Amino acid sequence: MSKVNYKSAEDIEQLRKSATVLSQLLGEIAREIRPGITTLSLDNLAFEYIQDHGGRPAFLNYNGFPNSLCISVNDQVVHGIPSSYELREGDIVSVDGGVDLNGYISDSAYTFMVGEVAEDVKQLLRVTRESLELGIKQAVAGKRVGDIAYAVQEHVTRYGYGIVRELVGHGVGFQLHEKPEVPNYGKRGSGPKLEEGLVICIEPMINQGKAGVKFWDDGWTVSTVDGKPSAHYEHMVAVHKGEAEILTTFSYIEEVLGKKG
Repeated sequence: MSKVNYKSAEDIEQLRKSATVLSQLLGEIAREIRPGITTLSLDNLAFEYIQDHGGRPAFLNYNGFPNSLCISVNDQVVHGIPSSYELREGDIVSVDGGVDLNGYISDSAYTFMVGEVAEDVKQLLRVTRESLELGIKQAVAGKRVGDIAYAVQEHVTRYGYGIVRELVGHGVGFQLHEKPEVPNYGKRGSGPKLEEGLVICIEPMINQGKAGVKFWDDGWTVSTVDGKPSAHYEHMVAVHKGEAEILTTFSYIEEVLGKKG
């Protein structure tokens, strides 16, 4: 097993720069989300944006992944491959991206609504995002990974939602996936101890229906077993004493959506 890579203050500063490029990119994606746009055109935008800002798409060619973004629509949980699919009114679309800026890797995801979305689906998105925020509150030095996991689990199970178990959050920074794994289910006080300098991605993947998923023949796409929608939000955070430092931000997305709506 590879060891945990702790980050220095300078490393975290560089990761914040990478995270800012990624967060701003997701804001640009927010401008383009509408009925009729293809998921591949969003991916092309991401490739150009990241390169224009001096970075490299961290997902492109990662274990053979063919694109810069994972774009997962409706019942797709994660790792959807961008295509000629045109977004439709009422869809939800999870956009997950990563940026490698001078060897520092950021990772973040957001689930967007396309036009007017059903109320029960809006609730799924809201609760999933709330569970991310509750998980982040537990990401402080001295606590354990299980404290994050339990905070997410406790919130979403109240609504009867399924928590994906096959896929988890992770350490990040020098590589896209580092130790430790950060599940969205677990027991308080269990798992690896959180220490100063740890940088992790917390990413609830929550299904409206059953927790079960199926893996597609394309080798990447993961969808719900029952065809019900799934939501995915992800922040990259640095562990400190007292309070987690959130390196990615949804503020650029919210600014755009505020203007749109």
